[in-house]
Amino acid sequence: MPEPKDLRELGRRLDEARGRDQGRKVQSPPTFFGVAFRFSTELVLALAVGAAMGWGLDWLFGTRPVFIVLMSLFGAAAGMRNVMRAAREMNAEATRGPVPPSLTDDED
Repeated sequence: MPEPKDLRELGRRLDEARGRDQGRKVQSPPTFFGVAFRFSTELVLALAVGAAMGWGLDWLFGTRPVFIVLMSLFGAAAGMRNVMRAAREMNAEATRGPVPPSLTDDED
């Protein structure tokens, strides 16, 4: 059975290793083009999936424009919902980041 002293030493070493890993996980904020690409991808793919499902249902049931229009509208709504959720996630990440120095702080 390990000695308590050995376990404390192991715990200290594990804490040090975790502290080093935390420093590596810092990510830079997303760029404008990265955000625009993510939002456009969320919207376009949801719309395309909805239209494809509508086309498949129209083909299956023999009702040409009904389901493709309906599912395209559902896809557009889902895409807008995904964009709003992605924006909310990005805002939450931005507010969790380090606090920038205030403009009134003196650098003395």
